[in-house]
Amino acid sequence: MLNKLNKTERAHLARVRALPCSVCDTPGPSEAHHVNQGQQYTAIALCTDCHRGAFNGLHGQRRMWAVKRMDEWAALDVTVQRLMNTTSERPQ
Repeated sequence: MLNKLNKTERAHLARVRALPCSVCDTPGPSEAHHVNQGQQYTAIALCTDCHRGAFNGLHGQRRMWAVKRMDEWAALDVTVQRLMNTTSERPQ
């Protein structure tokens, strides 16, 4: 990605990457998946498998996503909740 990030965006993405995976709860560090490319504040914390895995990943067959009944918006919600240090259950 060639866009230049400002200091605040870099700090936000670092916080997202430090979180556990928003789908399977694998401890961080995670990768930051952008729901909308170039929009840094729509980044979701995902482990490598839930992000890029051929079988489980968002960019693959999405098996783990189906098991957890998650979509990108539900995973973004989990990420935001964790960033705000709130706890609540995932959507069923």
